[in-house]
Amino acid sequence: MSPRSRMGELEQAVLEALWDLDVSGRSGRSEGSDAPGASGREVHDRLAGRDLAYTTVMTVLDRLARKDLVVRQRDGRAFRYAPRLTRAAMTAELMHEALEGTRGDREQALVSFVGEASVEDLAALRRALDDLS
Repeated sequence: MSPRSRMGELEQAVLEALWDLDVSGRSGRSEGSDAPGASGREVHDRLAGRDLAYTTVMTVLDRLARKDLVVRQRDGRAFRYAPRLTRAAMTAELMHEALEGTRGDREQALVSFVGEASVEDLAALRRALDDLS
């Protein structure tokens, strides 16, 4: 089972917040900390529009760490959390799992996927295939 398929909606939102914090250049580093990742407080602040308790965010971060979807590192008395995989790597895992589930219809699944891809996605696929050649 892929990482995303075993996550609930709130777990996905917390993981998205971690990715966003990393991409935004904040990298989750609070003042006085050189550790990578984000603190529970920073993740909670990022999810402010969801009206979640801080303890709920911490519970979800703990679950994600137990599922090995985030890396937890001690930073003083607290922990910092970082996604184990990039967004792209996790999406690739999900796509591989979906293809594995097709068994004998793998080629047809690929044809169907490509047949519904946008012009931009097809261009990206062509570039990726060219890079592999």
